Amino acid sequence: MPARKVLAIVLAGGEGKRLMPLTADRAKPAVPFGGIYRLIDFALSNLINAGYLRVVVLTQYKSHSLDRHITTVWRMSPLLGNYVTPVPAQQRVGKRWFAGSADAIFQSLNLIYDERPDHVIVIGADHVYRMDPQQMVAAHIASGAAVTVAAIRQPRSLADQFGVIETAPEDPRRIARFVEKPTSTPGLADSPEEIYASMGNYVFDARVLIEAVTADAADETSAHDMGADIIPALVGKGTAGVYDFRDNDVPGSTDRDRDYWRDVGTIDSFYDAHVDLISVLPIFNLYNREWPIFTNTGTWPPAKFVHGWHGRVGHAVNSIVSPGAVISGGQVEGSVLSPDVSVHSWATVTDSVLMDGVKVGRHAVVRRAIVDKNVIIPEGVRIGVDPAEDRARGFTVTDSGIVVLGKGQVVTG
Repeated sequence: MPARKVLAIVLAGGEGKRLMPLTADRAKPAVPFGGIYRLIDFALSNLINAGYLRVVVLTQYKSHSLDRHITTVWRMSPLLGNYVTPVPAQQRVGKRWFAGSADAIFQSLNLIYDERPDHVIVIGADHVYRMDPQQMVAAHIASGAAVTVAAIRQPRSLADQFGVIETAPEDPRRIARFVEKPTSTPGLADSPEEIYASMGNYVFDARVLIEAVTADAADETSAHDMGADIIPALVGKGTAGVYDFRDNDVPGSTDRDRDYWRDVGTIDSFYDAHVDLISVLPIFNLYNREWPIFTNTGTWPPAKFVHGWHGRVGHAVNSIVSPGAVISGGQVEGSVLSPDVSVHSWATVTDSVLMDGVKVGRHAVVRRAIVDKNVIIPEGVRIGVDPAEDRARGFTVTDSGIVVLGKGQVVTG
């Protein structure tokens, strides 16, 4: 099916409350990730690599930095009719904002009417993964389903953390039930200790999507959510199919990262996803040149490591160090450093994520921390050493001990 017959809709309007304070000043899809990226870059890169070059991004909450990132980084050729464009809530059907993901599409149906696609891909903007959506579209067309839901295999013991897809015994590609976070559910026929968890990615016949969100909009009892309302309704009609993420063959993927997908909806999962990047054989490999993750690093100069005498050594191991970062006599281990980060002499940064513009003063210590943009850590300050001390300073500390400093948060000595 030619790419011109497919319209991609990226849902990017979520508040991201569980990622606070990282989402205090930005939409969740705009949160920096992996040193040089934003979370939305992963979803958009998958679409662009697959040749889907007509993409609308539905935005709502605190969308300025997200809109700016899309319009400055994701420019396409208008001569060829290609575009990646942010579309904020426009109150086309009344004086109200998006009530949910399904309502966001309903209020944006003009985009589908204008483009007149045969099929519509609907994906989330805040997952870290590689996927070739063209293969999923091909499977959808071959199946004859009205909607196809992407699913990843997960241990059955974790079923209560996901929207679970139960397949029909007589047809393992047809969805029999879609259950949100069940306490018990049958395993897969070919693997009894695994279940299908919804990835939040869908392929619709365009007509079916239009009819489904229109009917949902008229239902006052609905939550107007794609996963909670639209998919169960189509499952009830027997027209929903499942696409096993294991069948997706991304060029350049390795056995280690082939089926990688992570929902970074919490601070702990966001932190863990960074840990996945930095091992010698990464669980998620940013260095796949055959399926690149696109972004724009701007005009930053190369990273620099300086000083190498009398114990004053600029040094980083098992870490990602972005352009523009300067490690000036400090020690960095197991960490991700974004552009314009400075680590000064005799400072130590361990198992941490430092975003753009963070400055770590001399003799300072940063452990198991996420430090948002433009935070200055004064000389000798310790972060991540004493949880009680961190909480007393107003830092966020998760139950697992990850310390989070918000964008521009003031740190006293």
